[in-house]
Amino acid sequence: MKAVRPAGRKINLISILLLSALAACSPAQDESTSASGFYFNTVIQITVYDPVPKQILDDCFALASRYENLFSSTIPDSDISRINAAGGQPVTVDEETAELLSAGIAYGDLSGGKFDITIGRLSGLWDISTRSLLEETDSSMVPSDPEIRDALATVDYRNIRIEGNEVTLLNPDASIDAGGLAKGYIADKMKAFLNENGVTRGFINLGGNVLVLGPKAGGKGTDGDNRYTIGIRKPFAPDGAPVAAVKVMDETVVSSGVYERCFEADGVLYHHILDTATGRPYDNGLLGVTVITEHSLDGDALSTICFSLGLTEGMELIERTSGAEAVFITDDGRLHKSSGIGSQIPFTDAV
Repeated sequence: MKAVRPAGRKINLISILLLSALAACSPAQDESTSASGFYFNTVIQITVYDPVPKQILDDCFALASRYENLFSSTIPDSDISRINAAGGQPVTVDEETAELLSAGIAYGDLSGGKFDITIGRLSGLWDISTRSLLEETDSSMVPSDPEIRDALATVDYRNIRIEGNEVTLLNPDASIDAGGLAKGYIADKMKAFLNENGVTRGFINLGGNVLVLGPKAGGKGTDGDNRYTIGIRKPFAPDGAPVAAVKVMDETVVSSGVYERCFEADGVLYHHILDTATGRPYDNGLLGVTVITEHSLDGDALSTICFSLGLTEGMELIERTSGAEAVFITDDGRLHKSSGIGSQIPFTDAV
């Protein structure tokens, strides 16, 4: 993909969906409690508008820590790392790890293998997250064709066998990377925990996975609407400015895009969404996909799947998926909306 970002400008490391109206959407008398933490190489922010002890937020971050220690492929004794290091032998894991991996297999089936959680060796070979941090990059950082072929040969989610809490990688050279699901899974679990503890208003932001709890704090605004306004980031905008916004209540807004983690070499942009057919970053005319749905796990997977499918097939998938809507951004800067955007879900462009 030819680089389209402004020359000489460093891309923001994480695609942040701007909470553009949250600061202004609640009256001054509405008290809020906020906290933030750093897990899964991502800043997590939680804000609630119900009077609860701060301990509740602390307990939420304890959940994030627990899941990081189960799902991270960079923590040596995590469940995922133990599976990857087992050389094809069965590994007993936490039931929630088995649940997450089962979801990964289901999304692999849904996408025809375009979404594949055994992409670990390939994503590790590209190491886009590290290279995106570098001030200078060149073509020596692009993996060779033989390296890509070797890594790609290990990618096949159908080689994951789950029997109860026992997980086996049938290909001992394969490596699981749950990063495409973990943030969504954690956001849903955090929301459930907050709801169980009396929190009905607020939001969770996991590095761009935005999940809103209930109606907007303070009730209906001057426009009679009690939904939160969530901005969709303009691709490559150095200040994270939004290109559009949606209004949601008790839903999640999740984006995947070429601008999230990437590096440029010899005028070509290499990003983190890898094609499981070629082993290289997709070059399909898309810059980003934003999905709105009830559950963040679904949003996490669907945003990546829809990007992988491309505009036509991705939009077809959204239109036949109950409870999901999406906005696609093509490399000409145009926004393409599913049928419920602008009707069921209020939408504003050029915000």
